[in-house]
Amino acid sequence: MSDRVCVVTGVGPGNGAALTRRFASDGYRVAMLARTAPALEEIARQVPGARGYATDVSDASAVGETFRRVREELGPVEVLIHNAGSGVFGSFLDVTAEQLEESWRTNALALFLCGREGVTDMLERGRGAIVAIGATASLRGGPNFAAFAPAKAAERSLAQSMARLLAPKGIHVAHVVIDGVIDTPRTRQFFRDRPDAFFLQPQAIAETVFQLVQQDRSSWSFELDVRPFGESW
Repeated sequence: MSDRVCVVTGVGPGNGAALTRRFASDGYRVAMLARTAPALEEIARQVPGARGYATDVSDASAVGETFRRVREELGPVEVLIHNAGSGVFGSFLDVTAEQLEESWRTNALALFLCGREGVTDMLERGRGAIVAIGATASLRGGPNFAAFAPAKAAERSLAQSMARLLAPKGIHVAHVVIDGVIDTPRTRQFFRDRPDAFFLQPQAIAETVFQLVQQDRSSWSFELDVRPFGESW
């Protein structure tokens, strides 16, 4: 096990678990952040080098305390993957102000809070990577994405601002647009009539993110998109 530390927010049975496994397989110590502990404990038992931290990533005090513990227990942060996201869907006429605010807090504010904490270690070392996991909604707002699209657009815009500031300091900030439905038990239940080819596989997304983090600084990408081969776009 190396001394490299990766923080993954929004860890659950899909992308979060896959990202944890991929980075741990390369020797990273992985700090898994999610609102509740039970799922984190199960993954931690399965993945050497992974440790769970129950955290509300939209709460500044909670984020500060968690990153303090991560530094103390695992070491300085080298990679941050902001995978946490709020899936509040509905039209402009249907969603509430509270739902819009909650979506913004989970997607955009949480990137701000976790990014500020993680980048402290990266600036001291002159290297590091921050990846924000986005969605097609960050580029355009569908009629039933009145809460989700503004939040993901804000996340993307913040990531771009961070990238422009931090790249000259040796820190790679990138944004990944997920265009499609991720294969999880929940989405399989909801789209039970769809074939396997309809879904994005979390392990494939994790591999793409891992390779993005490994990019040589002479050819960094800010944004890339991933979708199933049959997706209409």
